[in-house]
Amino acid sequence: MSAEIFLILLAALIIDRLVGDPEWLWERLTHPVVLFGKAIGVFDEALNRGGEGGWLKMRGVATILILLAASILFGVVLNRLFDVLGALGFVLETMTVAVFLAQKSLADHVRRVADSLRRDGLAGGREAVSMIVGRDPKTLDEPGVCRAAIESLAENFSDGVVAPALWYAIAGLPGLFAYKMLNTADSMIGHKSPKYLHFGWASARLDDLANLPAARLSVLLIAAGAYLKRGAEAARAAIDVARSDHGFHRSPNSGWPEAAMAGALDIQLAGPRVYGGVTVDEPMINGSGRDVARVDDIDAAVGVFHGAWAALTLASAVLVPPFLLF
Repeated sequence: MSAEIFLILLAALIIDRLVGDPEWLWERLTHPVVLFGKAIGVFDEALNRGGEGGWLKMRGVATILILLAASILFGVVLNRLFDVLGALGFVLETMTVAVFLAQKSLADHVRRVADSLRRDGLAGGREAVSMIVGRDPKTLDEPGVCRAAIESLAENFSDGVVAPALWYAIAGLPGLFAYKMLNTADSMIGHKSPKYLHFGWASARLDDLANLPAARLSVLLIAAGAYLKRGAEAARAAIDVARSDHGFHRSPNSGWPEAAMAGALDIQLAGPRVYGGVTVDEPMINGSGRDVARVDDIDAAVGVFHGAWAALTLASAVLVPPFLLF
């Protein structure tokens, strides 16, 4: 980890908090993650066809290894280019890192669910939450919509903010690009549908591994956010529930931030839910918490989320050597 990386990360976190992903920009340009998705789609169409499960699994392994190698190589080339450009390169790298963070856009999408519930009732809330979750919105009542929004906020804080920041801090642009390629592949081909059960196996397993440290770190950050917004008791509850209930979630990583948020807000999360007509029957996380989530809980979750972002930003600032600030 170079000292300059933390200064770039600090600036990128602040830019993302203030600017996010402006629609006017990405209506004119193609977002890098969209390009990653197109590359994954090419391999999916070419290789995910015919053959036994073992052959499809081998093709899936080859696919993700090639895509990761290409993303790392691109990161190395871009990193060297930015080094040559000096101060301009510093600015360009900061903007690049900010593009791959999702703090403001995530908070805006989740806040939109609360606004839609208040303005348009359950129908509006279902429509808004369908933009950020994979479950069937028609099966959700109002507390279910609220829980879905809060769970998405917590889970995506880990893999949309903490993980990109962590992998950039560890390995610079090559690490950031590799993580985003892997995470995009997991979202596209890593699910357990008949089509991707074998072909997406490697992407899903590697994504679980890559997100392992960020999921655990997100618990501490959510606890810090809870302390800033709701006090010491909420912070302790976030850590305690994360430790005791993270295993109730089917994902080895998502349960950590979701359980931390459940403890911070003292509400129940997860539980039975429907994806594509298939019911996932899981116990409630934080079963001793309040069993009816309300619109105000979404607002409270966003507040904790902002506090967690502040803790991450402060940690980045602490790691910047003072001489780089002047």
